[in-house]
Amino acid sequence: MSGPAQSKGPEPSAPGPRTVRFEVSPTTVFMLILVAASLWLLVRLAPVLLALIVALLIVGTMSPAVRWLETHRVRRGLGIGFVFTLLFIAAVLLLTITLPSLVAQVVTIFEREPAFRAGLADQLGHSHLSAPFADWLRNLRYGAPGNTVGATAFAYSMRIFEVAAYGMSAIFLALYMMLDRDRLRGGLYAVVPRSHHIRLSRVMLNLETIVGAYIRGQLVTSFLMSAFTFVLLSACGVENAIALAVFAGVADVLPYIGVFLSVGPAVIAALGQGPAVAGIVLVLMLCYEEFESRVLIPRIYGQALRLPSSVVLFSLLAGGTLMGLLGALLALPVAATIMMLVQELRVDLPGEQEQVADTEMRAKDDLEEEEYERRTEGVGAEAAAAIAVEISAERRLEEHRSLEPEPEPGAGPERAPEESGLDG
Repeated sequence: MSGPAQSKGPEPSAPGPRTVRFEVSPTTVFMLILVAASLWLLVRLAPVLLALIVALLIVGTMSPAVRWLETHRVRRGLGIGFVFTLLFIAAVLLLTITLPSLVAQVVTIFEREPAFRAGLADQLGHSHLSAPFADWLRNLRYGAPGNTVGATAFAYSMRIFEVAAYGMSAIFLALYMMLDRDRLRGGLYAVVPRSHHIRLSRVMLNLETIVGAYIRGQLVTSFLMSAFTFVLLSACGVENAIALAVFAGVADVLPYIGVFLSVGPAVIAALGQGPAVAGIVLVLMLCYEEFESRVLIPRIYGQALRLPSSVVLFSLLAGGTLMGLLGALLALPVAATIMMLVQELRVDLPGEQEQVADTEMRAKDDLEEEEYERRTEGVGAEAAAAIAVEISAERRLEEHRSLEPEPEPGAGPERAPEESGLDG
C-alpha cells in the first residue's frame, strides 16, 4: 500500500526577458561630436592643409642653402631673399624653355593629324588583320564643337587658376615661416611641456633631414629622366628635344600619371619622324620608366631616406591606394618619418628586447634633459627652443663623428670637422 503522496512546492516561474541598457555619458557624446566636427573640418580644409605641407617642404628644401649662406656671414634675411630669388628665376626659365615649344608641338600635331591618320590607315590596310582598324581610322569623325567644349575649357582654366593660387600661397607661407622662424618655433615649444623639448628638437631636425633627402632624390630622378629623354630624342632627330626633356623631368615627379606625361609628349613629337621612330621612342621610354621604378627609385630613395627597397615599393603602393596621386607623392617621406619617430621616441616594439645600446641612449637622453632644465631655468620659450636645438645639434654632430672611420696611423693630422650649421 503506497504511502501518502508527497506535496510538491510551487514550480519556479520562467525567467522574463532581459533588458540591456546602453548608457552613453555626456562626455562620450561630446567627444564623438568633437571628433566628427574635426573630421568634417579636416575634409573642408584639405586644400589649405596641402598648401601648408607644400610650404613645409619648401622650408625644408631651402633651409640648408640659407644656413650655408649664414655660415658664410650672410644675414639670414638677405640669404632668404637670395635663395627665393634664385628659385623664382629658375621657375621662370623653366616655363620659358618648355611652354612655347610644347605649345608649338601641340599645334603642329593638330595640323598634321589628318595626313598622319590617312598614312597610318593606308599602311594598316595592306594586311587583312588590320584592315578593319584601317577602315575605322578613315571613317573617324570628331564631334562638332559645341557648348560643352567651352564649359570644359572654362572648368579646367578655373581649376588651373585655383591650383596656381594655392601654389603661390604655399610659397609665400614658406617665406613667412622662414623669416619668422624664431617666433614660430618659440610658439610651438610653448605649447609642449619642457620635459619633451629635447625630443621635439631632435624630431624637428630629423624631419628637416628627411625632407631634404626626399627633395634631393626627386632632383636626381628628374635629372636622369631629362638626360635620357634628351639623348633619345636627339638621336632620333626630334625637334625641340631639350624642351621635351625638361618637361619629362618635371612630370617624372608625379607618381602614376607622370609616366603618361613623360612618355606621351615625346612619342607624339616623334610621330613627325615617322611611325617607326615613334615606336622606338615609345618602347625605350617605357623600358626606362620600368627601370626607374624597379631599380633607381628603391636605390636612390632607400639610401637617401634610409628605407629598405621593399618598404619604398610598399609605401608607394599603399599611399597611392589610400590617397591616390597625393598619397603616392607623400608616401616616402611619411614612411621615413614614421620610422624616425619610432626610433627617436624610443617606442618599445612587441618583438624587440631592450639592448645595451638602448640603455645607453636612454641614459644620454636623461643627461641631455637635465642639462636642458639647468640651462633654461627662468628662460622664455623662444630662447629655450634655441637651446634645445643647439643641444640636439651637438649630439647629432657627435654621432656623425663616431660613425666616421678613424684615420690610419701616419696618415697626417686629422682634419677638423666643419661646423654643423644647424639652427641654434
